[in-house]
Amino acid sequence: MTDADLPEPTPLSGLPPIRVLIVDDEALGRLRVRDLVRNESGVEVIGEAADGDAAVKAIRELKPDLIFLDVQMPRKNGLDVVKEIGAERMPMTIFVTAYDRYALQAFDVAALDYLVKPFDDERFEQAFRRARRSLALEGVDRARAQLIRMLRESELGPRPQTPKPGASGSVQYLERIAVETHGQVKPIPVTQIDYISAAGPYAELHVGDRRYVIREAMQALEDRLDPNQFMRVHRSVIVRLDLVEALHRGGGGDYELQMKGGVRLRVSRSRREGLERWLGIAPRD
Repeated sequence: MTDADLPEPTPLSGLPPIRVLIVDDEALGRLRVRDLVRNESGVEVIGEAADGDAAVKAIRELKPDLIFLDVQMPRKNGLDVVKEIGAERMPMTIFVTAYDRYALQAFDVAALDYLVKPFDDERFEQAFRRARRSLALEGVDRARAQLIRMLRESELGPRPQTPKPGASGSVQYLERIAVETHGQVKPIPVTQIDYISAAGPYAELHVGDRRYVIREAMQALEDRLDPNQFMRVHRSVIVRLDLVEALHRGGGGDYELQMKGGVRLRVSRSRREGLERWLGIAPRD
């Protein structure tokens, strides 16, 4: 099941509409988004901007809830806008880009949504539904945290250091992860998760014989899970450490991790040493 299969939460009566700002240096691009937004219920387009400077001004003056932000704009691009406003003060953002490499390198790492031009109506609706759910269920604070991580991880943005456990400033690790199933939002305690695997821009939570799909990047999950409980053993796998049973060496120097219950998962060479230290295996000469 993907996000496209999940029902959109019903807007609560009496709530103000979602206030949307559209930023694109191409008039046809703004028109395309505007027409699609107007097909959505409970939404108000409060402004448009054709360049980065105008976008900064509109964000500060209009204070939108949601912004569709073009990445490739002359002089001041979309990421420049984020940096000038400050990620901690940005509204929820859906990036629009003509180049998929930007999406792959900059946006997936933070689990922020993006639209790659030319996008169809269904892809737009999928992105908008995610934004609506996030605003309704989690609020803008988490989206801003994701935006900060995007700037940190993107090769186009600054790379401030992440506080480590025990350093000044406490680190709040996840205790539960919200998933949507059968039209309901269900919190999954992280202590029930066996392991997490990547599936493109999604992550799959493996809980016993159940799987839950969420739109979250592996890097974001790794950053927010307690390293005393979870370890990333491959770019596409995070495991719960107390379920690790054995480490197997295969042909060609490849390694597999065996979990309680018999599941075997690949271990990357770059992450093997950290896992061996946790297992108490003496380093090789």
